[in-house]
Amino acid sequence: MKSQQNETQRSRRPVLFFAALLSIFHLSPANATLTAHPPSQAAQHKFEIQGTQFLLDGAPFQIISGEMHYPRIPRAEWQNRFRAAKAMGLNTLTAYVFWNVHEKTPGTYTFDGDANVAEFIREAQAEGLYVLLRPGPYVCAEWELGGLPSWLLKKPAAQLRTSDPRFIAAVQKWFIALGRELAPLQLSHGGPILAVQVENEYGSFGSDHEYLQIIRQALIDAGFGETLIPWPRWP
Repeated sequence: MKSQQNETQRSRRPVLFFAALLSIFHLSPANATLTAHPPSQAAQHKFEIQGTQFLLDGAPFQIISGEMHYPRIPRAEWQNRFRAAKAMGLNTLTAYVFWNVHEKTPGTYTFDGDANVAEFIREAQAEGLYVLLRPGPYVCAEWELGGLPSWLLKKPAAQLRTSDPRFIAAVQKWFIALGRELAPLQLSHGGPILAVQVENEYGSFGSDHEYLQIIRQALIDAGFGETLIPWPRWP
């Protein structure tokens, strides 16, 4: 009997570990309710923030979201992870974009194989999940240099996460390349991307308001102009 109990506990560990990895959190403005329909590849939707409430196509919407990182999961396993997330009750994934995965040398961009972030998002949509996109440029995620390419540190090194023109120029070029891949997957185009985060955890790093405004504009210029967060309280 004891050995059967031990075996049952062992069989549950992968499920529990996966649940912990997803880091489930709720973004639940007051009076939000869960909208039943999943994202459709054909339909165009509208996501809004009004006061303390999220609205999807004019109806209150509750985001139930978990984090998933495409470079940490072999592409062949993406669908299984999406289905497991859906089975856990999630309706949305938050997805960082890891700059140093895609631009290992300046001006050369890779978006294939495990780095095919557009396909990652399309597959999430096919499994009935929305996406909160977090392109940084800094993403943390316990990832090398927070996702920033190491070539930014070559002499003369750019001042990272500041208004340094060398850093900003590199970010702007990167966002344009990323926009070609992902801007068409925003909600109004029939994709699953609800909103796009501007920078990440910046308040614990710096207070350069000009920098945040520049990053915000760079995202808009790259085609990510629908719903940007943090919103609407810009410095």
